[in-house]
Amino acid sequence: MNTDLARWQFAFTSVNHFLFVPVTIGLAFLTALLQTAWYRSKNDEYLRLTRFFGTLLVINVAIGVVTGLVQEFEFGMNWGAYSRLVGNVFGAPLAMEGLGAFFLESTFLGLWLFGWDKLPRRVHLLTIWAVCAGSILSALFIMAANSWMQHPVGYTMVNGKPQLNDIWALFTNPVFVWGYAKVIFAALVTGAAVMLAVSAWQLRHGGDRDVFTRSARLALVVLVPAILFTMLIGDELGVVEGKYQPMKIAAAEAQWNTCQPCSFSLFQIGGGNNDQTPTKIIAIPHLLSLLATNHWNGQVVGMNELQSQYSKQYGPGNYVPNVFIQYWGMRVMAYLGVVVLLIGAWGLWLIRRKKLATSRVFLWVAVWGAVLPFLMNTAGWLLTESGRQPWIVQGIMLTKNGISPTVSITWLWISLVVFILLYGILGTVDLILMLRYSRKQLPAARADSETDAPLPAVQY
Repeated sequence: MNTDLARWQFAFTSVNHFLFVPVTIGLAFLTALLQTAWYRSKNDEYLRLTRFFGTLLVINVAIGVVTGLVQEFEFGMNWGAYSRLVGNVFGAPLAMEGLGAFFLESTFLGLWLFGWDKLPRRVHLLTIWAVCAGSILSALFIMAANSWMQHPVGYTMVNGKPQLNDIWALFTNPVFVWGYAKVIFAALVTGAAVMLAVSAWQLRHGGDRDVFTRSARLALVVLVPAILFTMLIGDELGVVEGKYQPMKIAAAEAQWNTCQPCSFSLFQIGGGNNDQTPTKIIAIPHLLSLLATNHWNGQVVGMNELQSQYSKQYGPGNYVPNVFIQYWGMRVMAYLGVVVLLIGAWGLWLIRRKKLATSRVFLWVAVWGAVLPFLMNTAGWLLTESGRQPWIVQGIMLTKNGISPTVSITWLWISLVVFILLYGILGTVDLILMLRYSRKQLPAARADSETDAPLPAVQY
């Protein structure tokens, strides 16, 4: 019971925190592009958009930082046994993130926010690109730590504990390389979808048509290639995970028995850990073989055979993850990715026909389409983290052994309820602020664009 509550608590805080992370990375990049366009073209429309979407970025960062702090404490409060066992490895990338990337991002965000009337424009432009770089580096170090849990590398066992002896291996871990790339492109998809939704709302409700058409166009130009790369990289990540975490891939298709070649079902009726004979609907021949092995007739080892192998290798126990979460997490992520791609392609087609600002149906779809990347990202993380179970570190430590021995069930219940209330309040505040500021009129241009002098301060 303690382990389940601790898992629910960490899953809840992590999922909520990751609602903010991709928006930060995506909006930082897009805001930097807008300010670069203004710096190069001296077109004040880009300056107004920079300040407008920069405000949304600042709101998201402020709330997102608070949601991420809790996780640092959870490692010590609830997962003390895990922290003591793997701290020599896991602590290194976390320290790099805190001491390097976070300070880079936060310091330069402050310079960008308060430097409009103090810094030369080219220097001020560099600060927003530094913010973008800091957010990307933060994701790099966090993903390096998470990928080590999925596929431990670069360590040696000393007195029964893993100790890092090759830090370069952390950053060349195949699970990290493909997983990190997917996270970055998914973040660009999320940021672009948010920018597109805001621009679409403004266009539907009488906002400056010329200006918000520019931001909608930029969002679409980023969105379409980003979602394509996300899907392609996700396919390759599936091959990597099929090699190092075959149980995760087998569970994603509810494949209990070994197959060769293997079909991919579009959906199924039934299924789960207690149902090995679900009714699979519209099975596409060979597709699972391609997704899991990159070969037309590739073999996918079934969960029953893997369970037998792991029982012999690691001892008695249940090594099958939650099949329901794996199966549907995979499909929610993939299907929503296709929907996002179709929306983006529709928008590009309207740009070509010069009807983007007048297509009210598309603008309505674009506003509500902003929800899709968040659902897609959440499904992807559920697929990744649930698929690792029952391991907290693959092959090294079981999740049930990572819990703090002194943590009480009462404390877990109290803290879980407190975090639900706290995150509910933070999420509500963030949503209200984002909606309020995204519906405001654009700030007026305030300065002569022909010089490199600092701009007047911005009133946010």
